[in-house]
Amino acid sequence: MDEVEFDDVDVAVIGAGIAGVAVADAVERSGRSVRLFEARDRVGGRLLAHRHGEHRLDLGATWFWPNELRVQALAKRLDLRLHSQHLDGDALFHQPGAAQRIDGNPLDTPSGRFTDSAQDLVERLAGELAAGTLRLATPVRRIRTAADSGRLQVDHAYGTTTARHVALALPPALAVAAIDFEPGLPERLRGLAEITPVWMGAIAKVVAVYGTPFWRDEGLAGAAISHLGPMREIHDMSGPSGSPAALFGFAPTAAGEPAATADACLTQLVELFGHRAADPIDIVVHDWRAEEWTSPPGVEQLASYQTFGHPMYGDPALDGRLHWCSTETATEAPGHIEGALAAAERAVAAILSTTPPLAKEAR
Repeated sequence: MDEVEFDDVDVAVIGAGIAGVAVADAVERSGRSVRLFEARDRVGGRLLAHRHGEHRLDLGATWFWPNELRVQALAKRLDLRLHSQHLDGDALFHQPGAAQRIDGNPLDTPSGRFTDSAQDLVERLAGELAAGTLRLATPVRRIRTAADSGRLQVDHAYGTTTARHVALALPPALAVAAIDFEPGLPERLRGLAEITPVWMGAIAKVVAVYGTPFWRDEGLAGAAISHLGPMREIHDMSGPSGSPAALFGFAPTAAGEPAATADACLTQLVELFGHRAADPIDIVVHDWRAEEWTSPPGVEQLASYQTFGHPMYGDPALDGRLHWCSTETATEAPGHIEGALAAAERAVAAILSTTPPLAKEAR
């Protein structure tokens, strides 16, 4: 895609994470025209997996819960393989001197996992979009209100797309940092977006792969809580029947601090699980702060989680044409895949209620 493009659609969607792809899918199925723009060269956003041999291990979203019906319905529609989170065994509490064993596992709750990774969910859904709908490696730089038509003009890396509605499937703080709005967003709305945290944005996710889930041999669940090492939480990430065998942890990082190193994470795993944890087959530390198209500068300082699902995100801006649909804007399960699907559902309902399909001759 190397020539300048100018096109006109019913809906332009910015961001091809699960929320953006879900919006594009629903709009397209309704008979409206849609373009889905993604700055990266892949779909998925925070649904990202690390390839290990024939397996993929989640570096972003991992779980869904029994009461999260949207994600389960979508997984069923796409015929995805699922399995349950491993729960059996004792948890650990990391304290100075030694790891204290906790009777049972109070850290994990019954939840579902995607056997082929959460990224498979969004890749399968994106694969159902019509040819030409998805535009990868196409950052959006500006959204303008067209003076003559009242439509929105989306200026991107390869030209301009005019749309009757725009769905922002980006964390609000990223959207206002990366995109120029002309005219500007209402002051209160922009201020809200600027302080809304990016879910996972200030976290490094650590995945260590082993030959076997050796911790289970000792009656451990693979779950731990810690305030000593870089990882605050650790969980079993093994696949069905323990293959592939893996542990993962969340390592929060403060502003100005480097991400956790693999060596520091391994030291912590050895302190918790013993010498067998010292020699993983593979270990990955993925710092989400470094993801330009997920986290804006200063993401570590965003801590106003009470802004998640704020009513202003449910009220379309720019004369009802600009819709928020990232997981941070959901009133249900914000931060989860379910929240992204709920926000997408809300945006689609608002769009379709006011937008009959464009006549073919007008396109």
